[in-house]
Amino acid sequence: MNKFFVTLISATAVLFAACNRNAQKFDASGTFEVEEVIVSAEQSGKILSFNVFEGQTIPKENVVGIIDAENLSLQKEQIQASIEALQEKTSNVLPQIKLLQEQLAVQQSQLNNLQHERTRIENLLKQDAATGKQLDDINAQIDVMQKQMDVTRQQINVQRTNTSTQNRSVLSEKKPLEKRVEQLSEQIGKARIINPVNGTVITKYAEAGEVTSAGKALYKIANLDTLTLRAYITGTQLPQIKLNQSVKVMIDSGAKAYREYPGTITWVSDKAEFTPKTIQTKEERANLVYAVKVRVKNDGYLKIGMYGEVLFVK
Repeated sequence: MNKFFVTLISATAVLFAACNRNAQKFDASGTFEVEEVIVSAEQSGKILSFNVFEGQTIPKENVVGIIDAENLSLQKEQIQASIEALQEKTSNVLPQIKLLQEQLAVQQSQLNNLQHERTRIENLLKQDAATGKQLDDINAQIDVMQKQMDVTRQQINVQRTNTSTQNRSVLSEKKPLEKRVEQLSEQIGKARIINPVNGTVITKYAEAGEVTSAGKALYKIANLDTLTLRAYITGTQLPQIKLNQSVKVMIDSGAKAYREYPGTITWVSDKAEFTPKTIQTKEERANLVYAVKVRVKNDGYLKIGMYGEVLFVK
C-alpha cells in the first residue's frame, strides 16, 4: 500500500511539472541571429596560402592568407627603375658654370690691369709724358672688357636657366611615377587577406591553390560572444518595454526544462509588420507585430537560428 502511494505521488509530481512547463507563458519569442561579416578578396590572383577553417576563432587584424601579387611587384620594380633613370637624364650645370666663372675671373684680372694702366697714363698725362690718344685707347679697352664681362655673366645666367628648365621637364615625369608606385604598393598590400573582426569562422568559401578575383567571398565570420534574439511583440505589449530594459531569455534545455539568460533590449522597430511565416498557425501569421532585438551573452549553448523565448522582467 505504501509503495503504491509513493508511486502515485511521483507520477502526480511529474504530471504537475509537465503541466507547469506546458502552461509557461512567454511574452515574446524569436530566433537568435548574429552580425555576420563576409570577408572578400581585395585582389585577383592565385591564393598561395589560406589558414582558415570553420569553427576557428580568429583575432582582428590577423593575416590569414596571401594572394599571389608577383605581377604587381614586377610592375612596381619597373617603375622604380624608370624613376632612377630620370636622374641620369638630367643635366649637371656645374661644369659649364665653372668654366664661365673661370673665364669671368680672367676677364676681371685683365680689367684690373687695364684700370691700373689707365691710372698710370693719367699720371703721365699730367706730367706731359703721355698723350690723350693713349688715355682714349686704354678707356676703349676697359669699355670692351666690361662689355665682355657682362656677356659672360649673361651666359652664366642663361646656362642656369636653360639647364633648370630642361631638368624640370625631365623631373616632371617623376611625380606621376611615384604616385603609381604608391598605388601598386597599396594593391600589393591588399594581396594579404586580413581578418577584419574578432570572431568565429562560420563558413569557408575558398581553398589555397584556387584562383580568386577581387570582391569574391572567401569566408564568413561572426563574433559569437554575444548573440541577438530577434523577437516579436504585439501592439499592446509595445508600451511595456523600452530600450536597455532587462529581460529574461529562455531556451530549451532537454524535454522538460529551460535554460535562462539575462538579456537587454537594444532595438525596437518603429513599424509594425506581419508575423514571420515561421509562426505555425495562419491566424498568428496574420497579426501585426513589432520586432525587437535582445542582446544575450553567449555561454556556448546559444546557436544561430535557435529559438528563444522572452519574459519581461516585472
